[in-house]
Amino acid sequence: MDSFSCSNGLQLDFNPLDSEELREQAHVVVDFIADYYREVEKYPVRSQMEPNYLLNKLPENALDLPESLETILEDVKRYIIPGLTHWQSPNFFAYYPASSSTAGFLGEMLCTAFNVVGFSWITSPAATELEFVVTDWLGRMLSLPKSFSFSGTGGGVIHGSASEAVLCALTHSALEKAAGHLPGKPPVLLTSAASDFALSPGAFDTALVADVAAGLTPFFLCATVGTTSSAAVDPLEELGHVANKYRVWVHVDAAYAGNAGICPEFRHYLNGVELADSFSMSPHKWLLTYMDCCCTWVRDNGVVDYKDWQIALNRRFRAIRLWLVLRRHGAVRLQSHIRSDVALARRFEMLVLGDIRFEVVAKRMFSLVCFRLVSGGSELNATLLEAVNATGHAYMSHTVIGEVYVLRFVVGGAFTQERHVDEAWKLIQEEADALLI
Repeated sequence: MDSFSCSNGLQLDFNPLDSEELREQAHVVVDFIADYYREVEKYPVRSQMEPNYLLNKLPENALDLPESLETILEDVKRYIIPGLTHWQSPNFFAYYPASSSTAGFLGEMLCTAFNVVGFSWITSPAATELEFVVTDWLGRMLSLPKSFSFSGTGGGVIHGSASEAVLCALTHSALEKAAGHLPGKPPVLLTSAASDFALSPGAFDTALVADVAAGLTPFFLCATVGTTSSAAVDPLEELGHVANKYRVWVHVDAAYAGNAGICPEFRHYLNGVELADSFSMSPHKWLLTYMDCCCTWVRDNGVVDYKDWQIALNRRFRAIRLWLVLRRHGAVRLQSHIRSDVALARRFEMLVLGDIRFEVVAKRMFSLVCFRLVSGGSELNATLLEAVNATGHAYMSHTVIGEVYVLRFVVGGAFTQERHVDEAWKLIQEEADALLI
């Protein structure tokens, strides 16, 4: 490793970014990662470790002297990997996916390597302008109105997540948290199975009339395409017309399901987005792009420095990751990926419907199936969920819809194939057999 001189005359005995060392050790790490991906199916999907396991394994203080990369990677294998819940496992069905692909991984490498802070155009013109380009590209793939593009009056920005976008566009689950800080107790508009758990335009209109009559000023609506619990889709067009009567800002949160809008057969779920003021979706959830990558579009761009489009000043070069994914895969491959996941979810739904002990609780939307054991109530379904997850061979989650405890099965992993879905269902049936004896 080369040494180099400092301006004060002192000489470091190491170069923290030696290009040849980088070349050599990066190859070692890439081989390590490729082996992990190849073998990820052999690990228990949900970590089997107990709390504080890692605190008891690692030294209390950082070391004074450097260690070899080989020693560190051995510790990753020995201590870190057992403590991971493997989101890239083909048997991970718990949550909307943390998307991944070779192109996304390579894009992350470039993003990290350049390590620019693109908070304004001059700090890295390519970072700002590439973000213009990729958000416009993706907006056109989604058939968003031209007013949401930089060639129109608006434009897009890439945030870290929908939760980050919350502070800029007021969306996601933070709405309920924010409402909790308001004086009094704001009324809650409940959804029901009759509307497939989507927000009713009639109930929304009635609520606005009541607010105005009470001397209040309605100002914001967050409509959702693909809710967290059941992937329900709010009727954007009807809600937009109601909101526009009262000049209410309309934001559409389509973090997960918005990705499906690149497929013509799913684009109708975005009908009415032309009535919205802002729109967000997260390519890192379903478009083979690594976290963090949440795209948000607005009708009125107003400013050209991205530091003014977010809370934090620092900005990663996220656009280059999405750029690589869009170029390496193209719209056709990305559409194929989404269609495959939806088809696998449809297959799982059919398997559930073929067993009279189970029921599908909410209309299957996209690649999420919400189901439950018909008998036994919440306690038995919770026991079934834990039994399945404890095996390490599959991992699911739960939610509560209309006061009913249900199991969630989401398809979205890059490695998930038909056999993984079939094996997961067989495991669910076996654990149900043991519980229902």
